[in-house]
Amino acid sequence: MGNPQPIPRRRFLGALAAGCGALPALAQDDVIRVDVDLVNVLCSVRDKRGGLIGNLEKDDFQILEDGKDQPIRHFARETDLPLTIGMLIDVSKSQEFLIEEERRAGALFFEKVLRPKDVAFLISFGAEAELLQDHTGSAKLLRNALGELRLSAAMPPIAQGPIPQRGPVKGTILYDAVYLAADEKLKGEVGRKVLILITDGMDYGSRYKIQDAVHAAHRSDAIIYSIYYVDQRAYGFGASDGSLKRLSEETGGRVFHADRRHTLDSIFKEIQDEMRSQYSIGFASGNPARDGGFRKLDIRAKNKELRVQARKGYFAVKG
Repeated sequence: MGNPQPIPRRRFLGALAAGCGALPALAQDDVIRVDVDLVNVLCSVRDKRGGLIGNLEKDDFQILEDGKDQPIRHFARETDLPLTIGMLIDVSKSQEFLIEEERRAGALFFEKVLRPKDVAFLISFGAEAELLQDHTGSAKLLRNALGELRLSAAMPPIAQGPIPQRGPVKGTILYDAVYLAADEKLKGEVGRKVLILITDGMDYGSRYKIQDAVHAAHRSDAIIYSIYYVDQRAYGFGASDGSLKRLSEETGGRVFHADRRHTLDSIFKEIQDEMRSQYSIGFASGNPARDGGFRKLDIRAKNKELRVQARKGYFAVKG
């Protein structure tokens, strides 16, 4: 295959570029679409203390589709299945003093997590979103790209008139970055796909809404892990992790809170462990209709003391 090459820095605006026209129409329900008979779902299982359970078998699970039991046709523990990882790092003004730590911890994460056949890419987002490194299996290239992280803060436009006044701020396009990463960088990939967000969860100026970002993640079959990383000096009132909870929980991921006791290094280790301790469960729906309708999924462990973490459902696309 040869040595991977770094890609030139470019603005990662995709469909948001000037002259792109109207935003594409999106379905209202935030679930993945499938067009094959076998529905595959990745999940993690934890005990009451939050510990990962990695030794379960097919008969330990139950799948309900729209409340009806579904026989499991495929089952595997996915500890070695190749990964495609997209890391999205917030470089807006509120994160200015956290970027150096994000750079250091991110480089260490890629060095530890990437195995043969795994690939990753890196996007920064603030006032704009930039693809700093495209898909590569090289931790060195990703480390070099992390070195290119820089503040992306936009001043609000100044309105004309006798007394200049500032207009609305477009400062952190979180939802746009998630949407475009899922739609442009993950949708065409196969295998397990993960987005890791490092951000304070605030969005200012995105054209896409949070439901659009969730939907794009589902369409690409991506799990979102969010790292809620806040510089309290930037907020007199404190930020909120509500948007990150929705992005992660709807897609089968979860939210981590970074602080002095729970460092980025320890969080990355938890994410790494979880990605290597997943189950792949496949079933053929008992409902043969391919009417584009929403099918609600509920994946359970038969042991009531265990909690399954998985996405919420899918669309049965017309054949």
